[in-house]
Amino acid sequence: MLVDIGVNLAHRRFHHDVEVVIARALAADVRWMIVTGTSVASSREAAALAARRSDCLRATAGVHPHDAKSWSAATEGELRALAARAVAIGECGLDYDRDFSPRDVQRRVFEAQLELAADLRLPVFLHERAAHADFCALLARHRPRLVGGVVHCFTGGPDEARAYLDLDLHLGVTGWICDERRGEALRAAASLVPTERLMVETDAPFLTPRDLRPKPKDGRNEPAFLPHVVEAVARCAGRPVGEVAAATTAVAVDLFGLPR
Repeated sequence: MLVDIGVNLAHRRFHHDVEVVIARALAADVRWMIVTGTSVASSREAAALAARRSDCLRATAGVHPHDAKSWSAATEGELRALAARAVAIGECGLDYDRDFSPRDVQRRVFEAQLELAADLRLPVFLHERAAHADFCALLARHRPRLVGGVVHCFTGGPDEARAYLDLDLHLGVTGWICDERRGEALRAAASLVPTERLMVETDAPFLTPRDLRPKPKDGRNEPAFLPHVVEAVARCAGRPVGEVAAATTAVAVDLFGLPR
């Protein structure tokens, strides 16, 4: 049984067939799926989905750095209310690649969510792109009060992996590892991540594994493709597939408090 720690089931690309997608995931032995909240609105949708399918779904509640500019005086209170039904705060962090929100605003909103997670004793579901130094500096400041966290969709190399492991964080690996063009650094880092710090995810509908055969006609990624990611991680890490599957599931269950 597997746990997909990051799937965007509230995304519009799943609106017409989300129950079919969930059924395919369960048939592929994906036992739990954590629906990602990226704004107050999507966090509400994620919570509603998780409430409707509490047999296999849980949700996070957070504001992605792209949406940091939407943060208002009311946002923290809304997230705090949603967090009562969430397993983590996030997706939160920094993204200097797109800069859809001003960087100073991103940092302020990220810190607000780290403080909220610390207050509520919830782990953080983290996003970082092209902002490694600032990201690590903010996390180092808050890490003593945090119960834990995972760098979602980790795509870095050995140096970045070591930095996050030194902060006592987990790493979530997606189908990025299957991309022979962009995934070289991640493949090099895979063997450095202890199994007790590793988790797997699809980030569906995004990041469809490039080497998946047959490819979905619409290009949409799904949690049912998680076993393919696990196989790639095992291959790159030089570990048995069964070991990676069992370990990543155990780690996710412990961090997010999922039923066993």
